Amino acid sequence: MATRAGNTPSRTRVGRYDLGRTLGEGNFAKVKFARNIETGENFAIKILDKEKVLKHKMIGQIKREISTMKLIRHPNVIRMYEVMASKTKIYIVLEFVTGGELFDKIASKGRLKEDEARKYFQQLINAVDYCHSRGVFHRDLKPENLLLDANGVLKVSDFGLSALPQQVREDGLLHTTCGTPNYVAPEVINNKGYDGAKADLWSCGVILYVLMAGYLPFEDSNLMSLYKKIFKAEFSCPPWFSSSAKKLIKRILDPNPLTRITIAEVIENEWFKKGYKAPNFEQVDVSLDDVDAIFNDSGDTQNLVVEKREERHVPVTMNAFELISTSQGLNLNSLFEKQMELVKRETRFTSKRPANEIISKIEEAAAPLGFGVKKNNFKLKLQGEKTGRKGHLSVATEIFEVAPSLYMVEVRKSGGDTLEFHNFYKNLSTGLKDIVWKSGDESRREAELGSGSGAGAGAGAGAGAGAGAGAGAGAVPST
Repeated sequence: MATRAGNTPSRTRVGRYDLGRTLGEGNFAKVKFARNIETGENFAIKILDKEKVLKHKMIGQIKREISTMKLIRHPNVIRMYEVMASKTKIYIVLEFVTGGELFDKIASKGRLKEDEARKYFQQLINAVDYCHSRGVFHRDLKPENLLLDANGVLKVSDFGLSALPQQVREDGLLHTTCGTPNYVAPEVINNKGYDGAKADLWSCGVILYVLMAGYLPFEDSNLMSLYKKIFKAEFSCPPWFSSSAKKLIKRILDPNPLTRITIAEVIENEWFKKGYKAPNFEQVDVSLDDVDAIFNDSGDTQNLVVEKREERHVPVTMNAFELISTSQGLNLNSLFEKQMELVKRETRFTSKRPANEIISKIEEAAAPLGFGVKKNNFKLKLQGEKTGRKGHLSVATEIFEVAPSLYMVEVRKSGGDTLEFHNFYKNLSTGLKDIVWKSGDESRREAELGSGSGAGAGAGAGAGAGAGAGAGAGAVPST
């Protein structure tokens, strides 16, 4: 059992779920790992602040979208299981996937081969087409919302939750500028009313381009210049794109929604159809009683859950430590994922240095990169001074003791742009290479591959650096 370094572990229980560590966070919601105490199954729970939802008069819209999403059962869409509420929070119980973000593949590989990109694009279009057929639009499709399960199957997250005001900032106001302008259709930026299906397809086209190119089709440090490029669809395809892929992308990234290709036409396109397998799944009856109960206006509190916090005293170490130190070629990725229910990430490393020394080193490495550090026990918040594509980049760092004198450090984006985060982590890890621990097997493998192997600077040379799993000693995305 792993614990936060130096902390007495605590457990929060909501209904029949034990809440665990934070998997992701934003201005409006947090996503936490959860385990059903009756079945032992793992879930992700999105936690929304009721007060903010009420303040923005979003209850009706959120109820409609949650009700619709609960009815959706598709192999490429993150499944919503149930909804609960306490007096202050709404809890949305979601499918838990462990394969990490599709974006991590791009960050680590640079770009995908055309056949692999097509496979993910086919799954994305399947999901989007199915949800559109049920009147649900995403409105914020981007690589961060594309997850992979343990088998590498694409899962689209946050479908139907686009009503939630994700851009609530510290001033408490809803900032309606689209969250990720690089992926947003020109008619959405124009804010003159738009067809949700056509707008989502544009975003799918940008995603396909990024998968195959490794970079964005529309990019400019000046926001107005970026908008002009999007309005004119001013982009060029790299030479490694096949001619049929170029033609399809240009038909999707048509700035005029009236002449833009439709999803039905995409599915009939020859490039798209290569190796295509239509999804096979069954529809089941789904109850909406829990949704109705938490959104009723009667003032009835019998359907509310209570969030209970319990302190528990457990061993700080995990008995698998002997396995780590004695096994040849043991994959730390699978060990950490099993012990800590980790989603695969490219941004972890292990260290045998004391926790306080790790914190000091992170502070030292972050300062020259223009990041201030706020400490709270063994959690750190790193805030960038410069404004990036999506505001200030903010990073959450947490240190866990996974065995006696062996720590795992997780670095997670909590705000800002994902590409900027991966570049930041690559630079940060260069300053942390002295504290990263590598097993003997990894060190030998690194020596055999030589310094030009692309294992990555600093933390990137850790366990599973080439595997893309990122749950071991911090694989760093190479660029």
